[in-house]
Amino acid sequence: MNPFRHLMLAFEGATVPGWLADLLAASPPAGVTLFRELNMSDPDQVSGLVAELQTANSSDQPLLVAVDQEGGQLQGLVGSTPFAGNMALGAADDPELTRRVARAMGTELRAVGINLNYAPVADVVSRPHNPSLGVRGFGGDAELVARHVAAAVSGYRDAGVLCTLKHFPGKGEARVDPHYELPRMDLDRERLDAVELPPFMAGFDAKADLLMTGHYSVPEITGDDTLPVSMSRRAIDGFVRGTLGFSGLVITDALDMGALDQGAGQVVDIIASLAGGTDLLLCTPDEALRERARMAVTRGVSRGLLDPAILDRSAARVASARDRESSDGVDPSLVGSHGGLAAELAARSVTLVRNDAGLIPLALDSDTRLLVLEPVPTNVTPADTTASYPPALAEEVRRRHPTTTGLVIPHDPVGDEIAALVGKAARHDVVIVGTVNATDGQTDLVRALARTSKTLLTIAMREPQDLARYPEVATHVASYSSHQPSLGAVVAAILGETAFQGKLPVSLPGLYPTGHGLR
Repeated sequence: MNPFRHLMLAFEGATVPGWLADLLAASPPAGVTLFRELNMSDPDQVSGLVAELQTANSSDQPLLVAVDQEGGQLQGLVGSTPFAGNMALGAADDPELTRRVARAMGTELRAVGINLNYAPVADVVSRPHNPSLGVRGFGGDAELVARHVAAAVSGYRDAGVLCTLKHFPGKGEARVDPHYELPRMDLDRERLDAVELPPFMAGFDAKADLLMTGHYSVPEITGDDTLPVSMSRRAIDGFVRGTLGFSGLVITDALDMGALDQGAGQVVDIIASLAGGTDLLLCTPDEALRERARMAVTRGVSRGLLDPAILDRSAARVASARDRESSDGVDPSLVGSHGGLAAELAARSVTLVRNDAGLIPLALDSDTRLLVLEPVPTNVTPADTTASYPPALAEEVRRRHPTTTGLVIPHDPVGDEIAALVGKAARHDVVIVGTVNATDGQTDLVRALARTSKTLLTIAMREPQDLARYPEVATHVASYSSHQPSLGAVVAAILGETAFQGKLPVSLPGLYPTGHGLR
């Protein structure tokens, strides 16, 4: 038995390393996951790398080649069209637009030979400032999320890309990030049926190919306070396959997360996951992790802890998915070719949240002294590629008002830095501040500016809930993304060149409900 047939492997480098070439020849894995920061330089190189992988593969089936291409803050394919992401789609709330965007993203993946996407996110954004979710979700209403998940699945299927619902059973209520520790969510069945499960069920009905289980403790499903859903037979074989009826592939979230034991004990967890009905194990480039996964399969079988019949049924499901894959449609020139659609999404999603002072549309004279402050692009979570893109807010303002002063500020400024920025702002007539998940430093800066600036406007460049951190600000808009199309659209709307069209897909507790948006 090939112990790697249940593994999605990963590696560092722009070409296939020797150890992986040897493995592909002798014991091919189910597939590989490519990472922007580890494996990619440009679309032509990615296409060549995928072709190299498939050529080295001795199996009679194509490898699964996967990537995290969610859009928005997580753009796993280098050079791809910078779509604003799921929460922007929720703000536009047009499932047909969501289907078109997913199809476009899938087309760009197929253009370099990638055949599996770890998307769409089916989590409901039920808790503001969730450390690992935020704008990765479509919104805070289960019905809204469900209709957009179904539309996204349809779009990926249209493009011929396998897609993955994640992160089951939904991490909207997680108080900690599973990249660092195990979240526990005490959700009863009534709550799960009302909030967490409807988007996944909609994805099942739309024929999603894979389901990614999260590393969360949900005792209602597992019957255990500390057992992650991803390692639970009761959760996977019993609940996912038995109760909910999902017949596709089940894959774990990445096995290197801090929510899981990263020592020798992880072998036991991996055995439990496979015995419980998991088909694919998501590995990172960590050699020790890869060896633990291999050992779990081989020792699990040899010690009678893993039933070979269960593994064979799992392997058959994987083989069925791989049989549907082909290399048709490879054309790297298609990557990044959907700028018009990205602009449409941006224009239809930007949201005017508050205009209490009547500042918008913003009137600027040629001599208006305008200051734009935006945080340095930063990867806020491990599931983030924001740092790969240059700051764009000041440039978009400067295109319309050439004398604009733009400053890129620290992501979390401190006392002296804040004081200096407030001093600069005092010499300007209008101040525009972009915030990204409003850190304490960003919040302190905005509140200081609210006390001193003549005219202040804030833009939530990611989570619209930033306004709750500085509620005294009278003018607030949401772009849901720091990518250029969204910032261009929000600046155009601020200046009255276009109309704000989006509505909040989440509530701002104590301020505004879901569906709020001024026109």
